[in-house]
Amino acid sequence: MFLHRHATAALPRYTSYPPANRFKDGEGRELYPWWLDGLTRAEPLSLYIHVPFCAQLCWYCGCHTSVANDSARIDRFVGHLLKEILLVSSRVHEPGEVCSIHFGGGTPTMMSPQAMARVMSTLRDAFPVRGDAEIAMEIDPRTLDDAHVETMAALGVTRASLGVQDVDPDVQRAINRIQPTELVADRIATLRAAGIRSINADLMYGLPGQTVDHVHRSADAVSALGVDRVAVFGYAHVPWFKKNQAAIDETLLPGARERFEQAEAAEERLVADGYAAIGIDHFALPQDSLAVAAREGRLRRNFQGYTDDPAKTLIGFGPSSISALPGGYAQNAPHVKQWSEAVAAGRLPVQRGLGVTREDRLRRSVIERLLCDGAVDLRAVAARHDDEPTLLVDAFARLAPLIRDGLATVDGWQVAATPAGRRYWRTIAACFDPELAPFTGRHSVAV
Repeated sequence: MFLHRHATAALPRYTSYPPANRFKDGEGRELYPWWLDGLTRAEPLSLYIHVPFCAQLCWYCGCHTSVANDSARIDRFVGHLLKEILLVSSRVHEPGEVCSIHFGGGTPTMMSPQAMARVMSTLRDAFPVRGDAEIAMEIDPRTLDDAHVETMAALGVTRASLGVQDVDPDVQRAINRIQPTELVADRIATLRAAGIRSINADLMYGLPGQTVDHVHRSADAVSALGVDRVAVFGYAHVPWFKKNQAAIDETLLPGARERFEQAEAAEERLVADGYAAIGIDHFALPQDSLAVAAREGRLRRNFQGYTDDPAKTLIGFGPSSISALPGGYAQNAPHVKQWSEAVAAGRLPVQRGLGVTREDRLRRSVIERLLCDGAVDLRAVAARHDDEPTLLVDAFARLAPLIRDGLATVDGWQVAATPAGRRYWRTIAACFDPELAPFTGRHSVAV
């Protein structure tokens, strides 16, 4: 059910709470070393490595990345990355086991196979990586060669995530990403032949010139390729923040109702093709570990989106990466120059962050359950935090319009989205964020 004022509300994606736009300059820099010192063997870890380079800049991209076809520049980056890993590990005196390692960007395979091997070797020497850890890598099919695939397999990569976005050539031209479906199919076949059998694909809606028919065909295409998971993200047009987006013809962007219809079309087609809907924007085959976690109530949300990773502590490496620790969040300097200068000087390259309060942790858990399950028992969540649900009653007034419009229900301390509210889980979750109003204009729209 399309309701303009709810669908167009500007809201955080809540991959963290408080969201990253509320981090404070300098705060994480002071606290991060202490947070690392406080980690113990009892806390499992996840590691994230941000590689901020691409062979070509896609116009829709909102990530921290830049074009780098200079191998010497990438090699210098790798040298600083290795040093950062050692700097961080020297502060973690009793590291817990690493459950997952995620390479993102940018395009991680901009690193040479030899550099990838050095990074993995350094990570394994610095941290106790479990034998069954998931090792995931984001991939641009256009630049993935067989040598990289062979190296990924040898290093134990278990999951590959490929950006597809849309399979229509006209839409691809409008976003500066020409990528034939046959190429994607070939790269998936090569990955699976090498033993990397878990494959994710990213799609988008709200792109210039995109229609419901385009979304249907793209969903069918990735389904036909047999990918295990599909993420479907709404394009956020913020050219004042991401200059590359200024190249997009705004007159071709779908309106609010068209975006909503495209999001619905993606879900309808993927579910019809056998995928389970996971959270607000993910889909997985029933046997995939993400779908299993969702059925068992173990689904979680972090900076990589939805995950079945049990580790609540995430350590990020590379420019712009964010670490999430029991004490709060720390974000590295976003630009390669600032980040590398700090690392070269022997300093942790954190620029900003935020310590979290007891109330923040409670609200984070409530928001996470709403975004993962579409429902939450406020009393049960508060009890797990040794708190009372009365701390959350301020949300009820903000929920009232959603209840009146048939998108949510409240029964005692139980809050849930209705079937009509399926597209509005973010809107419902945002009701538990009392600081949202002053920041509203700085986020993507709800749908």
